[in-house]
Amino acid sequence: MATTADTSLTFTRMPHPAPLAVEQRAAVLADPGFGRAFTDHMVEIDYTEGKGWHGARVAPYGPIPLDPAAAVLHYAQEIFEGLKAYRGADGGIALFRPEANAQRFNASARRLAMPELPEDLFVEAVRQQVMADKDWFPNVEGGSLYLRPFMFASEAFLGVRPSKEYKFLVIASPAGNYFKSGAPAVSIWVSDYTRAAPGGTGAAKCGGNYAASLVPTAEAFARGHDQVLFLDAAEHKWVEELGGMNLFFVFDDGSILTPELTGTILPGITRSSLLQLASEEGLTVREGRYSLDQWRADAASGKLIEAFACGTAAVVTPVGKVAGNAGEFTIGSGGPGQLTQKLRQKLVGIQRGEIADTHGWVKRIA
Repeated sequence: MATTADTSLTFTRMPHPAPLAVEQRAAVLADPGFGRAFTDHMVEIDYTEGKGWHGARVAPYGPIPLDPAAAVLHYAQEIFEGLKAYRGADGGIALFRPEANAQRFNASARRLAMPELPEDLFVEAVRQQVMADKDWFPNVEGGSLYLRPFMFASEAFLGVRPSKEYKFLVIASPAGNYFKSGAPAVSIWVSDYTRAAPGGTGAAKCGGNYAASLVPTAEAFARGHDQVLFLDAAEHKWVEELGGMNLFFVFDDGSILTPELTGTILPGITRSSLLQLASEEGLTVREGRYSLDQWRADAASGKLIEAFACGTAAVVTPVGKVAGNAGEFTIGSGGPGQLTQKLRQKLVGIQRGEIADTHGWVKRIA
């Protein structure tokens, strides 16, 4: 969908009339969890066909008025992103590769027949959100401010066509650890359900993909596992991704493999970053197909020595056990591997300004 957006919009600031009390905020920041609490403000920008993007504002966080006939409620035109803001040891605030999030957001918009948001406007909206609530960084180890930009169709009509009106918003949530089990490595369940099919929306970050994952994820939780693993739709043998994370495999010959992007896998920004960091470590990096049977055999023989999942929320997380209807197997010792820990430490170090950023990934905003 063509966009007649003005990339130089001025943001109107609407301070919150009753922000959360300092004492209450401190209690939240001491134990934020993930996605449970939200900051005082949110960014909003409207889109109208023929007018483009307009009405940029930083407003008090609160309910969104929505007509019962709004297109998003009937035809699921909705996309989102996830990224984090980090506070460094010097007190500065930075974003990690926000331009990459902006690019992926627009790729999702194109797939869902939604208007694209200029990349600089996306980044500025995120910056405005962070600066409005810069006092919301949590006081826990590894804490960050998780940012959720999203867009949905707001036009009121019934008829199968793209909406002519949209709302783009950014909300923020103080974040601690994503996984709650406390285990050194996660356990995953191989689902019989399919996440995405060729020609579908697997490469788009849209809500419908996640809605389809809720039943298999609940099944994994009920069986005592931390996440769900999806295989390909055609043959149900090739490893694709977890419920919301990409996968990597580390072999004893110093090579590393991740499933290739075929249109059914979300192109993760953490995934892309790790591919580059692993290559710089001297590893042979491959993108290709990897079957569940081969995974099981390589784990049994010792050829596969580590496996890990990655994503914005969980960063880098070791995979220790894989289970399914055909049985279960353990990777290595079942705990975090050396390379997994090394890559995580390097990535997190760059994100937090503790390791020099030689890639231009970190965007300092304060």
